[in-house]
Amino acid sequence: MAYQLKNEQLLIDIAEIGEYGGSRFDWSGFITGVTLINEGRDSHTYCVPESLTAGDGTGGEGLCNEFGLRKAIGYDDAKMGEQFPKLGIGLLTRPDDEEYAFDRSYPIRPFQVHVEQENACKLVFRGTQEPCGGFSAHLTKCIAIHNNRLTVEYELLNTGTKEIYTEEYCHNFIGIDEQPVGPDYVLKFPYVLNPWSDDKETLDDLVFRSEAGLGIVGWRKKPDKPFYFRQEGFEGAKYPWLWELIHQPSGVAVRELSTFSVSDVAVWGQGHVISPEIFIEVKVAPGERKSWSRVYEFFIES
Repeated sequence: MAYQLKNEQLLIDIAEIGEYGGSRFDWSGFITGVTLINEGRDSHTYCVPESLTAGDGTGGEGLCNEFGLRKAIGYDDAKMGEQFPKLGIGLLTRPDDEEYAFDRSYPIRPFQVHVEQENACKLVFRGTQEPCGGFSAHLTKCIAIHNNRLTVEYELLNTGTKEIYTEEYCHNFIGIDEQPVGPDYVLKFPYVLNPWSDDKETLDDLVFRSEAGLGIVGWRKKPDKPFYFRQEGFEGAKYPWLWELIHQPSGVAVRELSTFSVSDVAVWGQGHVISPEIFIEVKVAPGERKSWSRVYEFFIES
């Protein structure tokens, strides 16, 4: 059974543990739906799947986070057939001598997760990672809503003997009211952009400009192939928000207001989805803990 959070302005749908079942995204707090309740008028939705084709992609949907996209904990030390931990999921098995690949499916032995719904507006996940190669941890994830804001709080306690050094980000699969990507959308950042990509063809459908100190991204047309770019990190506390996505005809929008130090930024998408991704470095010594939070605001521009 899935979980829900609801107040007068937001309805949040959250998957049951194991409903996703893949080896990429955090199983706890896998947010599959966000609805902005517009009293007396049509409500607005934000979350879409990674792919519209069944069986394609890695199973992402809505606001789902991942640990270790590029820094897989313990993978390099694991031999073929041995296990390594993936925070938020479980112990994965290394099948061969190939390098770790985030989009590959690995055998999973899930971690134990306790779920507590404190009230209609707050849900807490507490996961225990069993020891593996010197790594062990407790991950607590609290999801709460207040007015039109959604907050996801993380606390990672290192209970192992080795330092945990990885990264975390949220893959925000957004398609406002399922409207296709194209000139009707604009993506804003609170600073002038210096975007780059290993594959310049992923920039073909994008338009970059600066306006009043903002970095603005637009689309020439509905993209017929995936788009992707990266941007160097910055100190999130310097800005009132980190990114803002607007569907201009309706004015329906979302922004992220997180205030942690951003290690880097990526934007990925295709014809039905736009995903701004804000990364944070996670470095926790044995016996220590690290806490951070992500804050989203859903609104209609006046």
